[in-house]
Amino acid sequence: MMDVILSVSKFVGIMVIVTGVVQYTNYFMQLVLAAIQLVSSGKAARSDALWRRYSDTVPPIAILVPAFNEEKTIVESLSSLMAMQYPNYEVIIINDGSSDGTLDVLIKAFGLKKTSRLYSPLAPHEPIKAIYRSPHQKRVIVIDKANGGKSDALNAGINVSRAPLFCCVDADSVLEPDALLRTVRPFMEDPERTVAVGGTVRIANGSIIRNGQILKVQLPKKLLPLLQTVEYLRAFLMTRLAWSQLNTVLIISGAFGLFRRDAVLQVGGYSLGTVGEDMELVVKLHRDLRERKQDYRIKFIPEPVCWTEAPETLEVLRHQRTRWQRGTLETFERHGKMAFNPRYGLVGVIGFGNILISDVIGPVVDAIGYILFPILAITGTLPLDYFLAYVAVTSGFGLAISVGSLALEEAQLRRVPKASDLALLTGICILENLGYRQLNSLWRIRGGLQYLQKSQSWGVMTRKGFTSY
Repeated sequence: MMDVILSVSKFVGIMVIVTGVVQYTNYFMQLVLAAIQLVSSGKAARSDALWRRYSDTVPPIAILVPAFNEEKTIVESLSSLMAMQYPNYEVIIINDGSSDGTLDVLIKAFGLKKTSRLYSPLAPHEPIKAIYRSPHQKRVIVIDKANGGKSDALNAGINVSRAPLFCCVDADSVLEPDALLRTVRPFMEDPERTVAVGGTVRIANGSIIRNGQILKVQLPKKLLPLLQTVEYLRAFLMTRLAWSQLNTVLIISGAFGLFRRDAVLQVGGYSLGTVGEDMELVVKLHRDLRERKQDYRIKFIPEPVCWTEAPETLEVLRHQRTRWQRGTLETFERHGKMAFNPRYGLVGVIGFGNILISDVIGPVVDAIGYILFPILAITGTLPLDYFLAYVAVTSGFGLAISVGSLALEEAQLRRVPKASDLALLTGICILENLGYRQLNSLWRIRGGLQYLQKSQSWGVMTRKGFTSY
């Protein structure tokens, strides 16, 4: 019996190693693709040059901001949106049945008055109670509606909007002034094929923000947001930039993304009852456009930056990460027929293959490795030097990928102002391999279990608000 257990353990151990090699090879290829793209694209154009080139011809944009219990950050967020360097846009705040003072804060800050506005219910959502408009800020519209969740709120905003493009922005986020002008560029250069564009999201914790403007970029003071800073750099400046080159981007962050309204309405808007609405919409667009054999582009560009508040406690971060995992698995199940299906091209083979390896199988295999290898080393089944070599190789690969992403950030965006900050982030790249990465794997396992239990819980996301003078 013991021989059988040992044989099974060795087999599982080999599978863990093979899966790890595949994952890190995947990450390395992403890093190479991202670096090639950044080198070939050259230096980002200045904002004033983009304004001179596009300001007379850019299409109108509706900025949609779903808000549920966001009284601490909603005014700062809206203030930043009112200062955008873009000639023709409106801001639509969707108060999704908040139980705090979100609506009252908006009414007081912007002198909102009830108004009427005709719209067609093309995408499904809960009833709208009232629509408000500011007599002083003509760009501002506030929708007050029954609670239905983020997807529901965004559908209401899409229906009420009239612009050909809409930009979804989280209520706890602040856009840089030129973010819209940069994000719309692919729509200007390739208007027939471009249906969605995502930009970079960065951690705002620690930075000085006043009246919705980033006055001073600073690294977070606390450890958890620092760890997330490295994660975000890796996710945006490596993974999404790499997949963008292959037209296989499967997620545009709900914190900041620009979409063609008619393409989204073609697929019925955001799907209701989802916890990963941002990923599900992008995958649904891929699927619809592939099935209709339409030539299209879904892009990621690194220059436009959105700043967002990151969780500062383990409890809030756990809720966020388990929800993200549930959303990924939910999307994979809904559109599983795309996986490795040649009908869907690289999206099915590479995009869904990456989800299968990194998000479906990866967390389980990682957790098994964290438990199995120490047991095998302690019992003598796995020689100690083999175990230490495995730990060194996996940690080394993880460190190399993270530092490589940091190098891409410094080469392209340069939002880390001081050399000491770069040194600190390099240290964080080392530290995240010593417990944080393992903790994330356990949270993803928890998210997988919640998914199997059909949990739709959103989790509590406590906001502290932005730092001001």
